[in-house]
Amino acid sequence: MRASFLMPQSKNHTAIILLIALSLIWGTSFILIKQGLKVFAPDVVGALRVTAAALFLLPLALPRIKELKPGDPFKLLVSGLMGIFFPAFLFAFAQTKLNSSLAGILNTLSPLWTMIIGALFFTQRFRGYAIVGIILSFVGAVMLALSRSGGSITGFNMYALLIVGACVLYGANLNWVKFKIQNLGSITITSISVLFIGPLAAAYLFIFTDFIHTLTTAPGAYKAFGFVVLLALMSTAVAGLLFNKLLRISSPLYASSVTYIMPIVAVMWGVIDGEKLLPGHFVGMAAILGGVYLANKK
Repeated sequence: MRASFLMPQSKNHTAIILLIALSLIWGTSFILIKQGLKVFAPDVVGALRVTAAALFLLPLALPRIKELKPGDPFKLLVSGLMGIFFPAFLFAFAQTKLNSSLAGILNTLSPLWTMIIGALFFTQRFRGYAIVGIILSFVGAVMLALSRSGGSITGFNMYALLIVGACVLYGANLNWVKFKIQNLGSITITSISVLFIGPLAAAYLFIFTDFIHTLTTAPGAYKAFGFVVLLALMSTAVAGLLFNKLLRISSPLYASSVTYIMPIVAVMWGVIDGEKLLPGHFVGMAAILGGVYLANKK
């Protein structure tokens, strides 16, 4: 099966809008995780994020359970675990030891793993444009991170492998949803997959962590709680719905391109916070956008 990147004009416009919206939402997720980690342990942040997202999506999930056919529950559980549950914990733990520049670079590995897993396990074939585009976007992300960090990136340690692992899971889930769950709509996929993993996260949160004690005793706990709940609502629930919609009307490689746009959003947050734009910022952003275009060119 050859990966197809052409879409009807109306779907192409919708895909671009969804890509931008997801970049804005997920581009702020690192800030929200950081705020949550100021008070809560990383496993609490991960479990609370998934639990709250499941509660938000519950009204959408319950009416759609009747749409499931034999085999669908397992597929949706696997999707929830790969695309949401484990990455929520991996990113929370990783951000306790990694600086934002390195985390941003590693997160852009998702399209590469999407391509590798698609070729190895889902018989996808990619043209040279796609490979060149992925490499160009990755180089742009590195340049952007170097510019933001003043030319040096420090803090590399074994925790970097946690983000790499999350990117592998993202790449696997993209292909899994696109090629294994074709009979269900994006709302059904997102809401029910989160519904299935929600009880696992809630059980861990209330049985194996000190969440309640920290929430009721730690200074600033309710503020941190609010940030994590906002993270669950926007970066997990809403973004999950938008992302599966994007995946329905585009290719896994196009959908994964959102991770290349996110560093640009991070730069914009930096400008708002008083950070100056340097030539490396513009070169990096141009390389990212050019790479995304090439990766999805016929």
